[in-house]
Amino acid sequence: MASWRSEPGGDCGTHGLGGRRAIVTGAGSGIGAAVAQLLVERGAAVCVVDRSLRHLEPWGNAPVVRVAEDLSAVPSASRVVEAAERELGGIDILVHAAGVLKRTPFFEVDVDDWELHLRTNLRSTFFLAQECARVMRRQGSGGRIVALASDAWWTGGYDGSLAYAASKGGVVTLVRGIARELAPLRITVNAIVPGLVDTEMLRGQLSPDGLARQTAAVPWQRLADPSEIAQVVAFVVSGAAEYMTGAVLNVSGGLLTY
Repeated sequence: MASWRSEPGGDCGTHGLGGRRAIVTGAGSGIGAAVAQLLVERGAAVCVVDRSLRHLEPWGNAPVVRVAEDLSAVPSASRVVEAAERELGGIDILVHAAGVLKRTPFFEVDVDDWELHLRTNLRSTFFLAQECARVMRRQGSGGRIVALASDAWWTGGYDGSLAYAASKGGVVTLVRGIARELAPLRITVNAIVPGLVDTEMLRGQLSPDGLARQTAAVPWQRLADPSEIAQVVAFVVSGAAEYMTGAVLNVSGGLLTY
């Protein structure tokens, strides 16, 4: 079996990813785009996924495989995995960064709001992990699965993000359970929990006052850049994190401490 501490065809250090084949969802912008860019720089072959090819246009002529899928639909998981396996020759890494946040006051949340968050954020995590794990099991050389959660899994969310928080709490629970299931196959499963990250999703749904209020609560006194979250993801999918699974990594600038 191949070792994650000796990446074929590229950097053979514990942080190099030469020869690895990765799927990164939500890769059209924000954290997903930053993760995909860093994995490419570290030598991985990457399949970038977003809702439409239009969202993937910023990738230009970059050496990536582009797949357009709406991950809120269950069949999309198998289609993404089939495309990545066909184009890359296999799958070693899944980073599921795609997600949705629709801020709605508690008394105005309806079934459509609730289902949108659970379909897109929670259900897609399970079925993408399941489909990728099937490929990794068949390959027999282990793998890495990383899901992006949110500090809202712990706080319950603020400013109308209750349904979002509930879905991200479910992601953390899934990661812990799936990690136990897949550990005998040497497939690690971990969750990254960002705090406030400077993305369109955050800025587009908060007033300037709301954004300033939330930022002021961060001990680091600023928003995270998506590249800072990507650095943590790159560590988790590298050979340096061989023995870490079922972990929930808090990357919040001190906003949360646990």
